Amino acid sequence: MAPHSNAKYKPVWVFFVSFGIWSSVWAVTRYSIPEEMKEGSVVANLAADLGLSVGGLNKREVKLDILNGKKYLEINKETGELYVLEKIDREHICNMKSSSCLLKMDVTIENPIRIFNVEFEILDINDNAPRFRKQTMHLDISESTLPGERFSLNNAVDPDMGSNSIKTYHLSESEHFNLDIQSGSDGSKYANLVLKKALDREKQAVHNLILTAVDGGVPARSGTASIIVRVLDVNDNAPQFDRKIYSINVTENTPIGSLVLRLNATDLDEGSNAELSYSFMLYTTEKVQDMFELNSNTGELKVKGVIDFEEIQTFEMHIQAHDKGYDQLSGQCTVIVFVTDVNDNHPIIAITSLKSTVKEDVPIGTIIALIRISDRDSGDNGMVDITFNEHLPFLLNKSSENDFALVVSEPLDREKVAEYEITFVVTDRGIPPLSDNETITLEILDINDNAPQFPKSFFTIPVMENNAPGSLLSSLAAYDPDLHENQYLVYFIIEKEIVNTSMSMLFSINPENGDLYALKTFDYEREKEFLFHIEARDSGVPQLSSNVTVHIIIVDQNDNTPVIVSPWSALGSVVEEVIPRSIDKGHLVSKVIAIDGDSVHNSRITYQFLQLTDATLFSLDQYNGEIRTMRMFSYRDARHQRMVVLAKDNGDPALSATVTIKLSTVEQAVKVYSDTMEVPLEYDIFSDLNLYLVISLGAVSFLLLMTILVTIVLKCQKPKPTKAAPPACRNSIISQRNSTIADSTLISSDAYWYSLFLAETRKGKVVVRQPVPKAGYLISSIPRSTGLTETSESAASTLQVNLYIFSFMGVEKSYCVSFEYLCFC
Repeated sequence: MAPHSNAKYKPVWVFFVSFGIWSSVWAVTRYSIPEEMKEGSVVANLAADLGLSVGGLNKREVKLDILNGKKYLEINKETGELYVLEKIDREHICNMKSSSCLLKMDVTIENPIRIFNVEFEILDINDNAPRFRKQTMHLDISESTLPGERFSLNNAVDPDMGSNSIKTYHLSESEHFNLDIQSGSDGSKYANLVLKKALDREKQAVHNLILTAVDGGVPARSGTASIIVRVLDVNDNAPQFDRKIYSINVTENTPIGSLVLRLNATDLDEGSNAELSYSFMLYTTEKVQDMFELNSNTGELKVKGVIDFEEIQTFEMHIQAHDKGYDQLSGQCTVIVFVTDVNDNHPIIAITSLKSTVKEDVPIGTIIALIRISDRDSGDNGMVDITFNEHLPFLLNKSSENDFALVVSEPLDREKVAEYEITFVVTDRGIPPLSDNETITLEILDINDNAPQFPKSFFTIPVMENNAPGSLLSSLAAYDPDLHENQYLVYFIIEKEIVNTSMSMLFSINPENGDLYALKTFDYEREKEFLFHIEARDSGVPQLSSNVTVHIIIVDQNDNTPVIVSPWSALGSVVEEVIPRSIDKGHLVSKVIAIDGDSVHNSRITYQFLQLTDATLFSLDQYNGEIRTMRMFSYRDARHQRMVVLAKDNGDPALSATVTIKLSTVEQAVKVYSDTMEVPLEYDIFSDLNLYLVISLGAVSFLLLMTILVTIVLKCQKPKPTKAAPPACRNSIISQRNSTIADSTLISSDAYWYSLFLAETRKGKVVVRQPVPKAGYLISSIPRSTGLTETSESAASTLQVNLYIFSFMGVEKSYCVSFEYLCFC
């Protein structure tokens, strides 16, 4: 054996075998060539190997055998080389399972004829990848399969041989499966799928895996296939019958085909694991099977033969129900059929004693009715069962075999159920059973066990002031679920006094329907709110009641017009003020003060000029009412200036008041008293002022005496309802101006409080202020110093004056008291 030495040839091994069969066939030449050589590739120099002259080949005819209709090789007559005419596929020519592949050809050369035997060994290359016969493999694995179980897989095939054939298998990553690779006796590889972790169909019903086959060639080739593992549900629940033993009574001569019993077995599995089939077990005798038939699908047991009570009285059948799962499971029951005589008498029920009405507070255990049942039949036909409506507060107590007592078992409540209809059903135990029924009516009588109920525990009722007496405020009706007199409600106002005034004098409630009325007109400036209780009481015995808290809130109206208290002027009169012409810019000329008795929102006062002689000369602060000069007086300005000031509240609609001020200018400084109507009184020690003071003192004394008498008379009389005492007043000091100006305090909604300063001189000039015409208020002054510079001759002294304003019989009076002077205002 020696390889060809020509460098342009591919490695081809040549073998020479000598033998003597015929004289013309004298040698065998063998070549080894790889498959899939390109067309035209030189295999060997056949002429040289056979010892032939290259020059003589052109003159002689050379023939090569044709294999399978194909001519794979040809001889070049000029060079004597054997070359590839068509690609050689080893797997196509030879059996894939054969370890060697030989092509035998005869080379025939004529003139003279000579035959040479040539063998070609086709060497395998790794030109084929492993391939699975099925690209997708389906496996159905039960979830009950234990770990370690093996499942055969379809092997991959590789036409190549030797090391180029399949070497190993790989499986995609899985927590439930792995591969077990085995080798056959012929060296082939095959894989088994091994379950390494138990499956759970409820968690993952399908597992998708990839199986890869790899050969041993260089480079290696591979092929893949999909493995779809479907997890099958485990048939781990056996069918179960409703009962283990069924006892059935069948009358003799029951018609053939009559239904005796419909068996009902259930299987908790699904699909085919839950589909059931019924059949007799081997323990059931042929005689019983001749008398009854069992439907394998529905479980119905029917009469098949003639039943004769005298021949046999009892039939016992053993029946099983098995599912149609892969691993069939079954359940068993026993059916015992008792043959009875014909049942032709209905049971009888008799009410021997009955209470048709009971109170709802009847004790538990009270007997409502006595019942007796009977049946003239014998045996099971004479055994009677009694039942009545479910979910009723009653119970049947058995006193003897056929006597029962209906008793109260739970508390009764008429408000939930006022009447019960109780139906008693008696049924014998015959086949078919016969029954009868009787209905009684039980009326529940009411007791006063429910107190009246208000929809709310606290009512807040807004009431606009100035309401009409007798107006309806709200309806405070309560509800009582009881009946008749236990339901009739009466409403009361629980008495409560406020400043010697009873609630019943302010409000009234309709005792029948709870409508609440106002008995008087309310004034927000005097009463802000009321808090009292209303009681609802039924007419039962004993009486039950409940109460509710009522909060009346008086809502303010803008019903009080602002009152200008400074500077004060009589109705329609003009306030005259005198100021020097030499005053500077920003000088306080006058200050308008108005008050309003409404609530804080409605009582906010703003000021504005309604009329003004010269708009460039004076300014008015809209919030505090101060009138100041905007510039100094010039010779062109009139000596007399007239202005009308409007005071307006914040209500809707707004109310207002006006005051007219006439200013006179003088060349020299003159003492001015604002917010008052000044009355200069020139007097000396011998003037008539003393006479006036004596008269005033007498008048004041008379008024004091009358006040004391009226007070005594009122105290002796029976107290009458009075309005609530006004709340404490609040003082607010108003700024002063550069003359003798009386300061005033802003009042609360129920009382006005003034702080007045009266200045006097030795010449007897007294400032007198007219009070606000509204009775019943206390006016108190707060002393303050004035900014006016006094001369040495008129050392002024400030007098504190307390003014008390009362109303007697509709006549409004006021008086002033000072240390030195008395004046009747």
